Amino acid sequence: MSNELTAGQTTTRRFTVDRDRTIGFMGDEARVYSTPMVVQDIEETCHDFLLERIGEGQETVGTRVEIDHVAPTLEGAWVDVTITVIEVDGRAVHLEASVSDPLEQVARARHSRFIVDIEKTREKLLGKKAKTEAL
Repeated sequence: MSNELTAGQTTTRRFTVDRDRTIGFMGDEARVYSTPMVVQDIEETCHDFLLERIGEGQETVGTRVEIDHVAPTLEGAWVDVTITVIEVDGRAVHLEASVSDPLEQVARARHSRFIVDIEKTREKLLGKKAKTEAL
């Protein structure tokens, strides 16, 4: 595992709220950023940030998401997802996220990820697949 990962590190990534990121329950002209897509954008930002800082042959998997989606963002707007590492506990990494559009904060979240060895995890997954197929 890399020593490049420490509490306090932060990054921001911008996403355009395109049609695929929205839900249209208020009608087509009032499509808004959906909560599942907010979570996906937070996870993607955290994943990519961590991947640049961990060792070769390692990957991260999400283990927990807590989110408050507090304001709507309309289709066509952009959002900034800012994540900050708040704790590194061995292979467990805990992050905070803030999502804002041009006018206001849209969401705040906590997200945990776990650093795994790719080959060991792949072996476990294939073992589970074989057991499942045998049922």
